[in-house]
Amino acid sequence: MAIQVRKPTEDEKKKASSWPIWTKEVSSFPWRYDSSETCLILEGEVTVKTSQGEVSFMAGDWVVFPRGLECTWIVKKPVRKHYNFG
Repeated sequence: MAIQVRKPTEDEKKKASSWPIWTKEVSSFPWRYDSSETCLILEGEVTVKTSQGEVSFMAGDWVVFPRGLECTWIVKKPVRKHYNFG
């Protein structure tokens, strides 16, 4: 159950542009994924802590969170992202 972080393809960027946008100020909060989430990070810097360790990502990254993941988000720079559940 690992978080995947990579650079998106041009097609993925186009696809994500129609998804909703979520924003969050610098903060820390617990989160559980009831379904998988794919997102394109537009701004910011985040570290997510899980029982397996830490994963960091920032503007320009394509991130996939698996269903059932329990984690803590640590928003280091205000984040803005396109997101899609399922």
